Amino acid sequence: MATTNLSYYDKATIPNAKSFRFGIVVSEWNPEITQNLHKGAIETLIDCGATEENIISWDVPGSFELVYGCKKIIETQKLDAIIAIGNVIQGETKHFDFVCEGVTQGIVDLNIKYDVPVIFCVLTDNTKQQSINRSGGKLGNKGIECAVAAVKMAAIKNQERPSSSLGF
Repeated sequence: MATTNLSYYDKATIPNAKSFRFGIVVSEWNPEITQNLHKGAIETLIDCGATEENIISWDVPGSFELVYGCKKIIETQKLDAIIAIGNVIQGETKHFDFVCEGVTQGIVDLNIKYDVPVIFCVLTDNTKQQSINRSGGKLGNKGIECAVAAVKMAAIKNQERPSSSLGF
């Protein structure tokens, strides 16, 4: 379990995002959490060189709907990476398990089917406080971390031949 803020990044290690287009699909459920993640993601993309006009945001009702929202944004927009933002908090029923498993597998499937990386920015916490801590609270903002991942993956997507540190 993280105990420190993990949202710091070194811009010198991140490609410039000026030429990339990003999609962000955001769940409307738990908006006090998802909007903070969304804000962190947008601010970070812009800090890394992306322009506001190259960031497209769509809302969907809940985290389960993220997969369809991501699928439609891939099919209708020319994007270099997508960030799927949601929040599921453990309750008293198995609903938490079904939603988390479905969204996770759905995003995996999108990454396999399409040539656009979809970044998993879905907080799956036991309590609301844990979600608050990870959406701009004492543990940072997962939206920032996912935006950095989106920039790095967009750069990989746009390479003609991915390089390897192993020399392959």
